Amino acid sequence: MPLERRTLLLGLAAPGLARAENWPARSIRLVVSFAPGASADFFARAIAPRLEARFGQPVVVENRPGAGGNIGVDAVAKAAADGHVLGIAAAGALSVNPVLQPSMPYNVQRDVAPVGLALDIPFALVAGAAVQGDLRAVLAAARAQPERFAMAHGGNGTGMHLAGALLLQMAGLQMPMAPFRGSAPAATAVLAGDTALGVVDIPACLALVQAGQLRALAVTSSARVAALPGVPTVAEAALPGYESVGWFGLIAPAGTPAAVVLRLSEALREELPPLTQRLLAVGAVPHWMGPDGFAGFIRSESTKYAAVIRAANIRVE
Repeated sequence: MPLERRTLLLGLAAPGLARAENWPARSIRLVVSFAPGASADFFARAIAPRLEARFGQPVVVENRPGAGGNIGVDAVAKAAADGHVLGIAAAGALSVNPVLQPSMPYNVQRDVAPVGLALDIPFALVAGAAVQGDLRAVLAAARAQPERFAMAHGGNGTGMHLAGALLLQMAGLQMPMAPFRGSAPAATAVLAGDTALGVVDIPACLALVQAGQLRALAVTSSARVAALPGVPTVAEAALPGYESVGWFGLIAPAGTPAAVVLRLSEALREELPPLTQRLLAVGAVPHWMGPDGFAGFIRSESTKYAAVIRAANIRVE
């Protein structure tokens, strides 16, 4: 390569390389698009101290729930692309909402840099004290007395919303679905008797189930989960072939230097294994993908969810 061209290319690359070498220059803000008590929040608070130790700067967890995860992801998408604002984002905000909602505050392909997939998240179908029987009996009761039943979930467009909608579709049931600003508020609604049922992630309901305040009727994964070993899957309990799980990963604003994204992705890959037992204990399953794989996964999940949304005739007003 001629000296002049090589010098020009190095000069163009130098600002980005300098930013990557000097990163992080200050504290890192880790935006969680769900309320405290959800899987994403548990994971963020578990990995934040490990990232602090690794990078030598504070990692501050900030909960920005609402709009099916859109509020948190939008905060990341509109932040400075210097690697100091990151996000924990789920299937809803990255793959479902762009299909489900007619207008979005951000464009996933244009405004978000995928860093890495982190976890798969099975959900639990929980019932309050007034609901009797196993899942098969509850579905029969809902057919006989539909006015008694409504289902809480963690927000329109979230994996919980789709898991609940798919369950009702396969069961041949019509039931009001009540969105809340995350799993923990949805679990609280079931506990209070505001809704008979709820689809929530497992960290948000585990203590309540263990205390006997809520009953876990089933989990939404294809296999039982370590955190609730005595709870059957939906497929085992009543609906063969049913499976619907969520996932989330780490994102940054589009334009974040590629070297920073790679450092973060490598950190995620290396810091997940030491957290495995803690994560499995609350029903989360570690599943790492790098930036390119995660980007492709987001696109493929959008295609899959578009088909589910059409089949279930899901609408978000």
